[in-house]
Amino acid sequence: MSLLSDLINLDLSDSTEKVIAEYIWIGGSGMDLRSKARTLPGPVSDPSKLPKWNYDGSSTGQAPGEDSEVILYPQAIFKDPFRRGNNILVICDAYTPAGEPIPTNKRAAAAKIFSHPDVVAEVPWYGIEQEYTLLQKDVHWPLGWPVGGYPGPQGPYYCAAGADKAFGRDIVDSHYKACLYAGINISGINGEVMPGQWEFQVGPSVGISAGDELWAARYILERITEIAGVVLSFDPKPIQGDWNGAGAHTNYRYNANSLANGGYEVIKKAIEKLGLRHKEHIAAYGEGNERRLTGKHETADINTFKWGVANRGASIRVGRDTEKEGKGYFEDRRPASNMDPYVVTSLIAETTILRKP
Repeated sequence: MSLLSDLINLDLSDSTEKVIAEYIWIGGSGMDLRSKARTLPGPVSDPSKLPKWNYDGSSTGQAPGEDSEVILYPQAIFKDPFRRGNNILVICDAYTPAGEPIPTNKRAAAAKIFSHPDVVAEVPWYGIEQEYTLLQKDVHWPLGWPVGGYPGPQGPYYCAAGADKAFGRDIVDSHYKACLYAGINISGINGEVMPGQWEFQVGPSVGISAGDELWAARYILERITEIAGVVLSFDPKPIQGDWNGAGAHTNYRYNANSLANGGYEVIKKAIEKLGLRHKEHIAAYGEGNERRLTGKHETADINTFKWGVANRGASIRVGRDTEKEGKGYFEDRRPASNMDPYVVTSLIAETTILRKP
């Protein structure tokens, strides 16, 4: 009898041209990733060539039982690091049978903003720093922490090595390589300040692709932690007290603020626009963010908007290189780890490019 691992790793290309497509979408909570697979007659690299599909929205909190069919529109394709070969992961968004985006489909609204001619001309790119926490499965307590107890204070864990300081590196490295295999523009990883907490970065990615890539990376991480028997948390403040929260700092640049002459002035005007809409942005930057944005642990208070050069206690941080060169990108440090990247990236573009205060 074949080992289960032998069957999982079976190379289908030896016997068939058919491939497996894993259709992925976001469920009713806004953070629950769902997926199901179907067989295709052959390899596909263009999402417009993929068939639409449907699912039972009453089982995901997205439709009533008496009218439960929700339609999936394929939007982005990535190579499948689990099945490998020509098999693919497909990021989808969700619509009613009449073709209207369902309320939890945030991608459709973002796509409208990113297709606006003024936004297209500015080529907005993003680098998103996704922080997350690994939890022990049965007790939902951070990986590496004594059950019911606490490790030593923060300090030794950030970007650290060692069995008493870094917990879950096998998961993190597996995720890193799987994202590269999938074609996601993952640019790095590091251990975070709180033990059991890590970060990966996606980008630079232009426009709607930033959201597609981050959701695909989140899905792959969910699958890897499933295999490892570890729970993945995007809670912005998983442990109360003197412990860092988890964010999704969003680095941002567009053509006007990357110009050799005058770019820094454009950056300052963009930051001013963000300040004028601080409340609107905070409302869209993730659930439970008030538990993280306290003015401590490298955050600005949720009710205060401020920016500064190299200031990790600010709402917006401008890098030393950007200040020195008079052009470049800046970092919005307000988004929580559980933010929707479609919402955050499109809102930043709308405020800084389309908004005329």
